[in-house]
Amino acid sequence: MSLWTPGGEVPIERNPSSEPEPAPQGDAGAAGMVGGPSLEDLSPEERAQAEAMIAEMAEVQRQILAAPAAQVVTNHVVGLYELAAIHLGQPEPDLEAARLAIDAMAAVMDATERRLGDDAAALRQALTQLQQVYLQMTDSTEG
Repeated sequence: MSLWTPGGEVPIERNPSSEPEPAPQGDAGAAGMVGGPSLEDLSPEERAQAEAMIAEMAEVQRQILAAPAAQVVTNHVVGLYELAAIHLGQPEPDLEAARLAIDAMAAVMDATERRLGDDAAALRQALTQLQQVYLQMTDSTEG
């Protein structure tokens, strides 16, 4: 298994209680990055940094796995809410960016709402409020 990062894919250990497996070598190179250097090609400092980053990402994955999936999805929905609100709250709102975030939030809510537990009602209300603000702003810019 691997974790995507802006720098490429990083292998993640599947068994949190075991020692980390060494990064694959050959074409995949260090940390599973295609075309990247192998760990042997790095300086000792660079290798230590790469190994620390891999270990930190593995720890983050363990923490995510320990949280209920509904909580992680709820956090992502809240992030979409915040993204839309930020775009709508600017002196010159970016309505297209806000619409994208609102549509993404609505899609996730439509697909998962019944499984989000107690947070679902508040998230649905927040989505409705965002949609209303968006419509008011589009009406005012068109008029």
